[in-house]
Amino acid sequence: AVYQLTDELAVVQTLDFFPPMVEDPYLFGQIAATNALSDIYAMGGEVKTALNIVCFPESMDANILGQILLGGNEKVTEAGGVLAGGHSINDVDVKYGLSVMGTIHPKRILENNHCKEGDLLLLTKPLGVGIVMTASRMKAVSEEAFDQAVESMTTLNKYAAEIFKKYGIHACTDITGFGLLVHLGEMLGENFSAEVWTSQVPYIKACEDYVEEFYITAAGQRNRNHIGAQVAFENCSFAMEEILFDPQTSGGLLVAIPENEAKKALKEIEALGLDCGIIGRVTEKREKKIYVLK
Repeated sequence: AVYQLTDELAVVQTLDFFPPMVEDPYLFGQIAATNALSDIYAMGGEVKTALNIVCFPESMDANILGQILLGGNEKVTEAGGVLAGGHSINDVDVKYGLSVMGTIHPKRILENNHCKEGDLLLLTKPLGVGIVMTASRMKAVSEEAFDQAVESMTTLNKYAAEIFKKYGIHACTDITGFGLLVHLGEMLGENFSAEVWTSQVPYIKACEDYVEEFYITAAGQRNRNHIGAQVAFENCSFAMEEILFDPQTSGGLLVAIPENEAKKALKEIEALGLDCGIIGRVTEKREKKIYVLK
């Protein structure tokens, strides 16, 4: 939510929390906090304060909770914010996240549905985190793939967002549990279509093998059911289809950026060491909303 206070200041508020997807409590705290902070950056804002949201069993070792909170605090601090408190309840399952407050100039708010024909689509993180975490739960994940997923989930979108402030971004969203294609569909609205070029999409390469073993998510199938009829796949493998539908935790930013600015922005983001790419283009409205090409 965005609430305008003055002609030059608006408050941005968001919250997110979920159960662990990794065994390490400190790492879980980092991931959950990074994920919760992301919406502030997707709107073009700056993080100011955060409050912990905690569900934790009274019977569990309190040191585990301490590690979760430590991981969360580290990411809030990295974001330039202050962890000002929070609230906890007794629950049978662990859950953690943040309520986050940020600020933004009212005329600089980034919206997720103002793309223009001819814009290029730039994605700032690799896809496939949901597939990798599914393989991890089945004890079938490689150390390399797991580490790649963790690195992605714990990388703040702050750094890419700061670069985007230099450019004329038309639309921005962060990729979450709805996966790339659902978020892209929302960005296009009713007036545009888009091409997605799979050869340019960043993703965790081991996902192709994991999909062949059917380490895929129920949320990914819901995403397919939601938008699949509006997507035309041309020479696209089943594995790549699943990667494009895959739900992301703490996913990257997807922006619609003018073509004459896209390559320069991409180079700046690549210089940060992020696995990113120009993955497609906004087109005039066609029969299907999204055309996935080789």
